Amino acid sequence: MILGRLPVDEQVDALRAILARNDVLMEVLRGAAGLNLPGWYLTAGCLFQTVWNVVTGRPPAEGIRDYDLFYFDDSDLGWDAENEVIQAGGRAFAELPAVVEIRNEARVHLWYEDHFGVPCAPYTSTEAAIDSFAATTCCLGVRLETNGKWRVYAPHGLADVFNLVVRPNPVLAPRAVYEAKTTRWRGQWPELTVLPWPEQPRSNASER
Repeated sequence: MILGRLPVDEQVDALRAILARNDVLMEVLRGAAGLNLPGWYLTAGCLFQTVWNVVTGRPPAEGIRDYDLFYFDDSDLGWDAENEVIQAGGRAFAELPAVVEIRNEARVHLWYEDHFGVPCAPYTSTEAAIDSFAATTCCLGVRLETNGKWRVYAPHGLADVFNLVVRPNPVLAPRAVYEAKTTRWRGQWPELTVLPWPEQPRSNASER
């Protein structure tokens, strides 16, 4: 059975089963739950790249550069507050053979334009931040709830993730970011189908 054609609830079950094969990812999930950060998700590359690896017969953690842990706390937008969380995470994940990048998504608008060259309106939640990733395939978040249940956020579904399709999401990140990422990904996972960034429609002569 092609995973991308399963009913949605079965796709979520398949996602959980695949992610559970990445031992590092599972340790990060458990450690993140212990940090008790507001609105947190493990997100982006570590999730869909684990799926790509398993679907293509590679070791589950192969080629994953880091594990992105996002949370949302707008009660203090100072760097010191975020750095305290980063330091706590550094202690929690010190024994893991992986880099865990922790970011407060409530602060992203303070540095995004300097880093990427385009302004970013303040996010209202971690989910809103995930919505703005350069590719819809990246728009994926997972966390462990206090009762042990998984919370999966996938605003564009899971079919493209299972089917190795990378689709642009031109809502914030510039084209150059998408193309740089997909070039790197295709070098690691040549089985990917990478869809092009949409061209801007040309203006009619009467509009000029």
